[in-house]
Amino acid sequence: MGAPVLVAGLGTSGRAAAATLRKVGALVTTYDDRAEDADRHHPDEVDPTAFRLVVTSPGLPPHHRLLAAAAGRVEVVSEVELAWRLRVDRGDGRGPAPWLAVTGTNGKTTTVGMLAAILEAAGERVALVGNVGTPVVEAAVDPAWDVLAVELSSFQLHFTTSLAVEAGAVLNVAPDHLDWHGSMAEYAADKARIWHGAETVVYDVDDPATVQLALDRGLRTARERLQHHQHLVASGVRPQQSTGFTLGSPDCGEYGVVDGALVAAASEELIEIARVADLAHLVGPGQQVPPHLVADALAAAALALAHHGVGSVHDGPSFAHVRAGLRAYRPSGHRIATVAQLGEVSFVDDSKATNAHAAAASLAGFAAGSVVWVAGGLAKGATFDELVAAQADRLRAVVLIGTDRSPWRGALARHAPQVPVIEVDDSETGTVMPRAVAAAHRMASDPALGSGPVVVLLAPASASMDQFASYADRGDRFAQAARALAHQT
Repeated sequence: MGAPVLVAGLGTSGRAAAATLRKVGALVTTYDDRAEDADRHHPDEVDPTAFRLVVTSPGLPPHHRLLAAAAGRVEVVSEVELAWRLRVDRGDGRGPAPWLAVTGTNGKTTTVGMLAAILEAAGERVALVGNVGTPVVEAAVDPAWDVLAVELSSFQLHFTTSLAVEAGAVLNVAPDHLDWHGSMAEYAADKARIWHGAETVVYDVDDPATVQLALDRGLRTARERLQHHQHLVASGVRPQQSTGFTLGSPDCGEYGVVDGALVAAASEELIEIARVADLAHLVGPGQQVPPHLVADALAAAALALAHHGVGSVHDGPSFAHVRAGLRAYRPSGHRIATVAQLGEVSFVDDSKATNAHAAAASLAGFAAGSVVWVAGGLAKGATFDELVAAQADRLRAVVLIGTDRSPWRGALARHAPQVPVIEVDDSETGTVMPRAVAAAHRMASDPALGSGPVVVLLAPASASMDQFASYADRGDRFAQAARALAHQT
């Protein structure tokens, strides 16, 4: 290659990009304002026009000083775009491994994990990559993989232009990361980049914002899609296919739920591919499978069944593989995980619920009046009126953590004035979680607030960086505090 390339940002993906570029002969210079081993540490030290290409980290927004200086003068790409351009053949004339990709405001990690489990059940050698797992560029240049299950954030998609996945899903779109993207319209448009060039488009029929994205791309209703597809095939054109998923009864060509069964609607026939009960191992004892987990399973099934193993040693997943994969799937940490039990009080870690949309889905999985909610953190300019109003009936009490208290106080006072609220002093961040867990247990055990099973739920609807190293650190500290309390009592 021999071309000068700037890698901006030395997080996990940046380091992987730099290493891969050096292997193919690029002359790599690195920039990071924090990493001591970076070649450059300040934007003024970098002339972007001195490089053939700039590979940027998801942590750098488009308005970052360095990227703004590069705009229109040198090509700026993501690590994902670099991976797509450098992908290698699998050997035996099979071509590069196809990509099955997932994006959305919430549910990405669960969906891509379910997808990987289904593909593995079908005998595929699958790499779980992207926003979770291995950096995409490392897997793309490894010929050992049959297929890549790719989780993509809006940050990664923003600087991705030529990606053409075998199947791509947008799970949902709700306000998030607007400080990075600049507006809701820009955020949604970046999510939709996953569909550019995709052979199969997958989207949530029940999510108005996602449906609008699909309509903006000229996608049609299920029956219109079928008619249009037939017309294009008759004309000798290979069409882009699309399929929806819904928690209700599906239309032709969609996936849905009927009488506890996950079904595919083929013509006038409904074919069972799994059952909601196949997801029961993902929730605590006596809890119902929440709707968002069912939706994630439908999206994973739609993506997997769009993969036919073309050029692979396999024929691709079948309905039986969907069921086997969903039964085998185990979630990553900090996603609705029961971490301790103390009498009738369960402690559930959903620290990954970092925005209102995710927290609403989490709360919806529990019975009315059964939740002591541990919420709060870095609000990033968000408001919580809609969240609190929609989920107030689930709440027995609220314990607030974090530094951004004002939007929480207002929302709770307006929409849940009957729910008692305890605020944990944020002056000693090192002890915030033990104090929050202790306060939550007191509220859960107070007979004046009700009887029966109680869930102490960490679903903060906020970022963690005000008091914790990451959402994972926040969840770990919650689990440690809950287990310590259970051991002491």
